[in-house]
Amino acid sequence: MKLSERLKKDSEKIWEKIYVHPFVKRLFEGSLPERKFRFYILQDYNYLVSSIRNFSILAARAKSEKVMKELIDIAYIEARGEFEGYKNFLEKMNLTIEDAENQKQIQTGISYTGFLLSTSSLKSFEEGITAALPCYWSYAEIANFHRKKIPGNKNELYKKWAYYYLENDYLDLVNKIKKIVDEIESDFPYDKLKHVFITSSKYEYMFWDSVYNEKV
Repeated sequence: MKLSERLKKDSEKIWEKIYVHPFVKRLFEGSLPERKFRFYILQDYNYLVSSIRNFSILAARAKSEKVMKELIDIAYIEARGEFEGYKNFLEKMNLTIEDAENQKQIQTGISYTGFLLSTSSLKSFEEGITAALPCYWSYAEIANFHRKKIPGNKNELYKKWAYYYLENDYLDLVNKIKKIVDEIESDFPYDKLKHVFITSSKYEYMFWDSVYNEKV
């Protein structure tokens, strides 16, 4: 079993709760109130900006030129690809980047991004990259879990959002991060990796819960 798969298996109960969270279920079914989706989109901006910073830190701490270049590529994909897609999405909702920048950040988001940045800066590179994986991987798994509901979703905005996480470009991004994690030396203490992976997975669930309940 690859390291990433072992980590996911040890976090299975948390991920299963994410798959069936009301926000996620109703989003894929098309019954989620657009007010809640709007709140989520505005909150997601802060995570995206922090994630670009996080991968830049990880690139600087990479132990090989090959991994450094891969992480720079990931940061670039986020900054150019995902960020541009995010701006287009805001426009479809009659929102702007300024609206996202001025949105008060939820406490869960502050704690989650703080955890990722501090792990990448103060702990080992191995722990930093492992902590970054659950967000990207869980979005792909969520979309795959609910993929049969997408064609029948009558909210075109939700449908467009959902299909993005099944696209090859996004799955390639996930696989790049997984590959770096899978290449961590086998003698690195597994418990440390498990701890940060599970912590990030818990934050993922807490984030969905916070945006569903619009907790500022």
